[in-house]
Parts: sequence; structure tokens; C-alpha cells
Amino acid sequence: MPFTRDNWPILAALLPFPVAQNDSPEQWLSVFHEVADAGFDAVDLTDSWVRPGDLDDARLADLRAAYTEAGLRAPAISAIRRSVIDAKNGEDNLAYSHRTLEAAAELGVEVVSFGLHQALTAEQQQQLWFWTVEGHKDPVGDRETWNLAVTRLRELGQHAAQLGIVMTLEMYEDTYLGTGASSVRLVEDIGLQAVGLNPDVGNLVRLHRPIEDWRELLHMVLPYTNYWHVKNYFRDEDPAQGSYVALPAPLELGIINYRAAVKEAISAGFQGMFCTEHYGGDGLSVSATNRDYLRRILPAADGYEASRSRVAQNANDLTNLRVHENES
Repeated sequence: MPFTRDNWPILAALLPFPVAQNDSPEQWLSVFHEVADAGFDAVDLTDSWVRPGDLDDARLADLRAAYTEAGLRAPAISAIRRSVIDAKNGEDNLAYSHRTLEAAAELGVEVVSFGLHQALTAEQQQQLWFWTVEGHKDPVGDRETWNLAVTRLRELGQHAAQLGIVMTLEMYEDTYLGTGASSVRLVEDIGLQAVGLNPDVGNLVRLHRPIEDWRELLHMVLPYTNYWHVKNYFRDEDPAQGSYVALPAPLELGIINYRAAVKEAISAGFQGMFCTEHYGGDGLSVSATNRDYLRRILPAADGYEASRSRVAQNANDLTNLRVHENES
């Protein structure tokens, strides 16, 4: 049976919490209690908080015991800023990614998200919002580097499939996962059923420069989507003045119309998990607000088929919205 608003898995990212790799199990439990108190029943073990791939068996058991005691599940891990084509650290990142898959299997994790974004530069780390300064860029038109990405990600995908884990690739600016067309091409070149896309379009609409239209981007990638980091941003543009500004926003208030986007995703067959994210302020509480918004817009049990029918009749919602906004 397809998911409905009552049972669709919606996870909390652990981005709002500081690094806790060497914390005690009791300290981990405290974080998981906060997440549970915010109304979540599941977490994405974001590795900016704890890196499961760098824990030994005993510590992995402690981690599992902590989130279980808090009444949570951990069906996903997001491994971030560990690009397997990093010129300096690519081989180490590949080995770490394999360890993360092994740890995921030990924990019973269902989905692991990888990406090609690299560590923040020193200049990015000095900004209030790191995305206001450009970071690493994958070399455009470099066949050798592209093939390396395909080869190494395929290797990870094969390992994931052997472990019964779904692998997803997070979209991120200026990487080979930085546009809709490039992301689709990369997944198709990898060519594994276990490997899909995580269309974190929020990573792209926040850029202080011209961007790909989020409606067109999602239309391309949603048929390949198997996991979804969701966040939103307020955005203002004045191209004549060269002015582009973006700030974090709750999911229902930002520039991305997730009501329309989720409808199109379901129409395309999406039945993956959502992970709610937010930068700044009380990120956990905003993530909880985002979760509640998703619950409201997802199809109800008694209206699922009717909802799918309506979506099929309005498959061009996103395009129509763009035309309407351009005419306004």
C-alpha cells in the first residue's frame, strides 16, 4: 500500500546539533530525547553530528541503543562533504563512504545519502551564511573526472545493493549534481537500480546569483528521486541591479511551492522518505513545523486515489505556476 499523510516517514536532520562524535551515550540520548520531544519518531543520522562510519562496533551499538531508548528509528544516514572525487581526499572519502554503508547495515538503516560537495572553504566558514560565497566547483567538461565520479559512485551503489540499502545522491551547487540535467545524466551513467537522487533543491535556490528554475529542475529529477531533503528559502531577485538575496524560510513560506512539488513527485511514483532541514535559529523546531506542513499536504488515506487522479489531471502544475508568475 502507498504511504499516506498518517504514515509517510518524515525524518529530522541532526544539522542543528554540534559535533558529538566523542560524546557519551548519555549525551547522545539527550539529543535524541530533544528530537522525540519535538514530535519526531525518526532521524537521519547526519554525519556532521556523528559519523557512524567512524564508530567501532561497541559505539555503534551504543548509538542504536540511545535512539531506540528515546523511541526513535534511524532509517537514513546522510554523509556530507565527503566527495569521492576530491582531488586531495577522494580515496579516503571513498573508503569512509564504504565504512558508512557497513555501519548503516549494522544499524538497520534503509537509505544512505552521499554527495559530491566538498569541505567548506576558509572564506565560506567566515560568513553568516556559507552559501553567499562560492566554494569548490567540479571541473566542467572534464571527462576523466566525470568518469571517476561514475566509477566510484557505482562502486558504492553496488556495495549498497549487496547490503540491501538504497543509495541516493544529494544535489548541490557547482558539482556534477548541481543541475537537473547533469544529475539525471550522472544517475543514468551509474546505471544501478539502487542509486537515485535526493533533489535538495533548497541547496540551489539559496544561491546569491542566477539559478535554474526550481520547477523545471524538479520536473527533470523527480522520476529518479528515492529520498528527499526538504528545506526552503525566501528569495529576491533584481537582475537589472545584479542583486540576488536568499534567507532560510519555513517550508510553506519560501519560494519553492512544496505543495505543487510533492504532488508532482507522487504523480511520478515517489514513495521515499522525507528529511526536514533548516539552517539558523531553532532549526529543530522549524524542522518540526516543516514536518507538520508536509503531513497536511500529503494525501489522506481515504483520498489517496482521488488525489493521484487530480495530480494526473494537473501534471503541468509547476509549468502553469511559472507562466502565471511571469505574467503577474
